[in-house]
Amino acid sequence: MHNVTANGAEIPALGFGTFRVSAADTLRMVPAALKLGFRHIDTAQIYGNEAEVGEGIASSGVKRGDIFLTTKVWVTNYAHDAFLASVDESLKKLKTDYVDLLLLHWPNPAVPLAEQIGALNAVRAAGKVRHMGVSNFNTALMAEAIALSDGPLVTNQIEFHPYIDQSKVIAAARAAGLSLTAYYAMADGKVFADPVLKDIAAAHKRTVAQVVLRWVVQQEGFVALSKTVSEARAAENAAIFDFALTDAEMAAICALARPDGRIVSPEGLAPVWD
Repeated sequence: MHNVTANGAEIPALGFGTFRVSAADTLRMVPAALKLGFRHIDTAQIYGNEAEVGEGIASSGVKRGDIFLTTKVWVTNYAHDAFLASVDESLKKLKTDYVDLLLLHWPNPAVPLAEQIGALNAVRAAGKVRHMGVSNFNTALMAEAIALSDGPLVTNQIEFHPYIDQSKVIAAARAAGLSLTAYYAMADGKVFADPVLKDIAAAHKRTVAQVVLRWVVQQEGFVALSKTVSEARAAENAAIFDFALTDAEMAAICALARPDGRIVSPEGLAPVWD
């Protein structure tokens, strides 16, 4: 596995995601993923499984310092004091005194962005967070966050799969030295029936999931999150660094993007998308 370098951060290019993973499955899958070679674990306050992620890491036998751990502050905790208290609570649940990356989970105009970014920088200055970033930010919000921050932002975690055109956000992030972290890479399962992806997978004797994850991490500055509650699928998802897609295959997958490809756009949270 390679690392993605972004504004001073070294982020493992493949992460194990825990969105909508139950407490029991998180307890089982986090150690299993680490045993398979994953070194990047992604969670969030709103997922409700930070405690199980922490327990899974503690029971894995892998040193905390060898793991890149990400969590995200939920939008109701963005006021300065609530933000700081929520981070302390997350650290307690995660059984660690720092996280490698802390993200603002969604935009929340009810709290000034300057206040959110100020709190993010405060926990970094206190040594509780190594790196900072955002999630689900459009180009305008990303530029504003960068301008407001004393320290560098290192990623924007976004919905990214073969059916969505994120070229504007990608270009803006790259210009600012940020990485992109891709969630929903399987497009809620839509990729598995795609004839283009099935043909490419057959040509490489790989699964469609492996092809999609490879397509993500083969792009400059991209980190892919993979999520499964199956140890066998997790092993397959980890095995994407011993083959490469051709330029033609990369282009064919990129060509699947369409104007209505976005899946995740919750009312009350989503910004005006680029």
